[in-house]
Amino acid sequence: MTALTLPLKVDLKHVHLTDEQFYQLCISNPDLNIERSAVGTLIFMSPVGGDSGSRELELGIDLGIWNRKTMLGKVFSSSTMFKLPNGGSRSPDAAWIELSRWQALTPEQRQKFPPIAPDFVIELRSRTDDLATLQEKMQEYLESGVRLGWLFNPQEQQVEIYRQGQEKEIRTLPTQLSGEAVLPGFELQVEPFTD
Repeated sequence: MTALTLPLKVDLKHVHLTDEQFYQLCISNPDLNIERSAVGTLIFMSPVGGDSGSRELELGIDLGIWNRKTMLGKVFSSSTMFKLPNGGSRSPDAAWIELSRWQALTPEQRQKFPPIAPDFVIELRSRTDDLATLQEKMQEYLESGVRLGWLFNPQEQQVEIYRQGQEKEIRTLPTQLSGEAVLPGFELQVEPFTD
């Protein structure tokens, strides 16, 4: 099953969700995982299964442990929605924002959907995810200012690395990933995914 998308291209004079309306839609429907693309398309995502949920948490734990040691920023779970500068509202599987950028937000901005692009994002493809849709999402992140992103694809035993101003790099697992200048000192050994 793939994500259901609802394009809001009917007549934008009559159908258009403001940022506040989108926020209220999400808050009023906590059981739905809803994102919004940069062009206003609502995207309803299905829950992930046990394997994907476990892998997602493990990746977030690795990022969180590194951040606790360095205290360079803030780590966010897949439940966090970011209001991106390009107009999209997205929830990466894990994200990180450099501390001074996070602290520049007001308390109200931090409590709602933070109006900021993370510096780093992780996306993990589940069995129900369409790869092309996730690749478009990664491009949207880059266009919004994300500096580094990793898209894990267990079905192909690969990881795609997205960097500002560069072509994506595809690596076969196992591989050693580096946080590069974005996450200094963060190294992640990624073994092949098993069921």
